[in-house]
Amino acid sequence: MPVPVKTCYTYLLLTLALLLLAIPGAMAQNQELALAREYLSKGEYQKAEAIYSKLIDDQRLFSVVYPDYLKTLLAQNNHKDAEKLVKRTIKRYPGQVSYNIDLGIVYQAAGDKAAAEKHFDKLIAQLKPEEVIVAASVFVQHELFDYAEKAYLRGRELSKNPYEHNRSLIALYTFRQKHENLIGEALNLLQENESELIYVQNMLQNSMQDEKTMDLLEKELITRVQQNPDLLAYNELLIWLYIQRRDFYSALLQARSVDKRTRSGGTRVMELGAISARNQDYQGAIEAYEYIIKEYPDGPYYLIARQRLIHAREEQVENTFPVDLDKIRTLITDYEALLAEVGRNDQTVEVLQHMANLYAFHLDDKDKAIALLQEAIAMPRAKSDFVAESKLTLGDIYLLKGEPWESTLLYSQVEKSHKETPIGHEAKLRNARLNYYKGDFELAQAHLDILKLATSREIANDAMDLSLLITDNTGLDTSTVAMEEYAAIELLIFQNKLDEAQNRLDDMLQKFPGHSLTDEIYFRKASIYERTGAFDKAIASLQKVVSAPADILSDDALYKMAYIYEENLKDTQKAQELYNEFLVKHQGSIYVAEARKRFRNLRGDAPVVN
Repeated sequence: MPVPVKTCYTYLLLTLALLLLAIPGAMAQNQELALAREYLSKGEYQKAEAIYSKLIDDQRLFSVVYPDYLKTLLAQNNHKDAEKLVKRTIKRYPGQVSYNIDLGIVYQAAGDKAAAEKHFDKLIAQLKPEEVIVAASVFVQHELFDYAEKAYLRGRELSKNPYEHNRSLIALYTFRQKHENLIGEALNLLQENESELIYVQNMLQNSMQDEKTMDLLEKELITRVQQNPDLLAYNELLIWLYIQRRDFYSALLQARSVDKRTRSGGTRVMELGAISARNQDYQGAIEAYEYIIKEYPDGPYYLIARQRLIHAREEQVENTFPVDLDKIRTLITDYEALLAEVGRNDQTVEVLQHMANLYAFHLDDKDKAIALLQEAIAMPRAKSDFVAESKLTLGDIYLLKGEPWESTLLYSQVEKSHKETPIGHEAKLRNARLNYYKGDFELAQAHLDILKLATSREIANDAMDLSLLITDNTGLDTSTVAMEEYAAIELLIFQNKLDEAQNRLDDMLQKFPGHSLTDEIYFRKASIYERTGAFDKAIASLQKVVSAPADILSDDALYKMAYIYEENLKDTQKAQELYNEFLVKHQGSIYVAEARKRFRNLRGDAPVVN
């Protein structure tokens, strides 16, 4: 039967009337709520409480009013009413874990620590699986991290899954810097899923700031590698750890061990060889490339490894003082043999460049060096980067010959052809150094100011170092005579005129006593003594730098002293003592990681290989 139109109209009017009556009430409540919040924010708790106590019984507003009402009561130390409020709420909403946690928080606020602990422990023991995440989240919000951890572990018990809530615990341990727990959880995650390696590395990264934590991780990893020899992710993580510690040799040993088991073609070993070479661990690089040549003579890396092996030996010879010229000649012979095997072509331009360096800077055969570089530059289909590097080397050799205009022409060519690239920036840096050698500090600074923003950190750092050297020793004195003389001496050192450079440095100490360059002079004298094999004299010069009050070169000098005692004088006890002193005094130095590695090696912390 249809409803009369008049009746429908009556219902509509009635509904509308009720809505119109409700709107003012709702608006009034919202105004009161806003006023209560304002009182709370201003710390006028009694006024806020008076409003909240009226609004709390309105079920529609309960979820909004309750947390601020509880906060208001606790702020006034009104623990009795706060407890009543929470208990009434628990009774009203028995399934809400967060309200149960609030009761423990009230006990804590009242100073009843035992009651709070008893309540929280009972709550956690009674958690249902679906309540675990909510409970842990609420505990975290209240900074009750121990109970958040207990909640997650309780969830693990309930699920009977040893990996349950693994990521949540890792995040919690990372935040709280509980390194030992973090290591265990991270390695458990990796054991469950090897594809989580990158995530685990990222989570461990921030915890690897002290030696003790690294030792803990290394010890646990070695144990797990031995227990799980087929779990390659553990091996990869161990390699990663050694790289973080700059212990490239141990990383290489581990990579070789993995490669022998998996016969994976040597890719990881090649990577470790390159990393070792970049970080001046030349012996490690040599052993990596020798391994590839021996194990994979028909593999894709064979010829690359052959070339890089000679490069690594070259770096090792050039950085072992005094330089053994017979070894230089052997290197040239090795390069010639490589060229005979693979041919003189666009793939071997880099070899020609390295040979030219050896001829020019060690055997004083500049004409031979120039001929090799011109051959490299003219090579058909040669990569533009290799050609550019050959031009830079040719520029260096013209500077060696005392023809700076030829040098700057070549550097500028590379700057122009390789704008905004690392090679182009390197060319600009060499032009800056050339201007510095000539005493044109203003032009040098113009180049250096641009290079400070270079994408290559190494080039930017070199630019910054040279810029600071100039400004520190010219800015406070209108005379630049001493700086000009020092720069000219640095050119002599570049040109291998070491005796003349040493004599002129001695003259500077007499002519400019107490000058701000004094420590740079002693450091440079030490470098020359080291290159010529006069290690005791090098130590004496470095000691003057170390003894200077608050000198910026003191960390460089102390590290170099320890290095000379270890590598050249073979006094391992003195070296260990100096490395330890360095680690105590210069914790922010760029040499810290290398000093720590060397100290550990001298202490006898031998690498373990599975």
